[in-house]
Amino acid sequence: MGNWTRRGFIGSLSGAAAATALAAQETGGAEKRKSNGSIKITDLRCAIIGKNPTVRIVTDQGISGYGQAEGVKTYLKPMVLFYRDYLIGEDPTDVARIMLKIRRMGAFKPWGAAVSAIEIALWDVAGQAAGLPVYKLLGGKIRDRVRVYNGAVRFPMSGQTPQDYAEDMAKMKAAKEGFTLIKQAIGFHNPAMMKAIPDMWYDSPARSGPAHMDSGLLTESGLDYILSCVEAMKKVLGDEVGLSLDCGPGWTVKDAIRFARAVEPFHITWLEDIITGDYSPYPNAQVFKQVTESTSTPIHTGEEIYLRENFKDLIETQAVNVIGPDPEDVGGIAELKWIAEYANLHGILVAPHGVFDGLFGVAAHVQMAAALPQNYIAFEYPIGQPDWWYDIVDGLPDPIVNKGFIDVWDKPGLGISFNVRAAKAHLSDEDRTFFD
Repeated sequence: MGNWTRRGFIGSLSGAAAATALAAQETGGAEKRKSNGSIKITDLRCAIIGKNPTVRIVTDQGISGYGQAEGVKTYLKPMVLFYRDYLIGEDPTDVARIMLKIRRMGAFKPWGAAVSAIEIALWDVAGQAAGLPVYKLLGGKIRDRVRVYNGAVRFPMSGQTPQDYAEDMAKMKAAKEGFTLIKQAIGFHNPAMMKAIPDMWYDSPARSGPAHMDSGLLTESGLDYILSCVEAMKKVLGDEVGLSLDCGPGWTVKDAIRFARAVEPFHITWLEDIITGDYSPYPNAQVFKQVTESTSTPIHTGEEIYLRENFKDLIETQAVNVIGPDPEDVGGIAELKWIAEYANLHGILVAPHGVFDGLFGVAAHVQMAAALPQNYIAFEYPIGQPDWWYDIVDGLPDPIVNKGFIDVWDKPGLGISFNVRAAKAHLSDEDRTFFD
């Protein structure tokens, strides 16, 4: 095809497609054109940067893709590197083929996080190689801006009274991000709340082990206290800002039903993980269904679930009203999109979890949420922790969140990159060759 003919073809395109095609023609195209379409993975690396396990996929065309896991999973590095031999020599743009090799070796949270971070990094490479934002590779945009909800922007609380929770909500409502939806931990998901008054439930707190191990039947005074805190929070937010509640896991079915019915007048956006969730290795759809069918308050779960197969019962039995998979645990962003599409067929909404997903997690969420179906509500907005993360990443908008939304950007891949010189200063000695 001659140059005039190529330009004639490009002229028939419009908008971003024409710009992308012309740029490819004038500069030699995407990296894959340099070697007649061949691009291969040469290395898989993982560094703990701050607290986030950070994945780098290195290719023979000079393109690197990045993904992250939650900042609470500093132990994940050996699990990521376990998959190295499965990736070396593969074409990173064949994301589905690579995922068929490795997805079967993950599991429920936290053990699917390594696979999920790798999947996100593969999409970052694929987008850069194609010269397109990831959302284009996922089917294109449904929306130009994506709603987020607040789970990470927090303020110190002076106590655990209803008034303390009201004051906390006032601060979140006034936050610069302008959130239209806020999530607050209550009940067994909030150990401080459960210690606020004597005899909250008919058992004693667990002495050791991971968070959210406690469970049992609430006392009458315990249930009344939780309700008083919710009422105080909702009074501050009014009908201007939605309130969702991260509840457990650990509630009994009858307590969950009592509570869900009691908060119906407050129009709570959802009750999350009230039966199972977080680090539970099963979703318990039949029990959730009992709660869901007993109340008009929406019931939500899913952050710990790995892969579409494990959402099957929840979705097909309509056991919940909202699912909240985390792209950094469920198997990646394409996996979450598939689950969201299937949920949409069954009248179930999606609000992805993401509180600890980091700044590359923000980028992955934005690209994914742009392409999710119309059952999308909002994703849980992660922040950079520690604050110096904002100094080592280039490409994020400033401000990132405006009036509760993030505008979808169009740069290739995830659309953000490391400031390598600045980032190297934060690498441990063990990870000092991560960017080399």
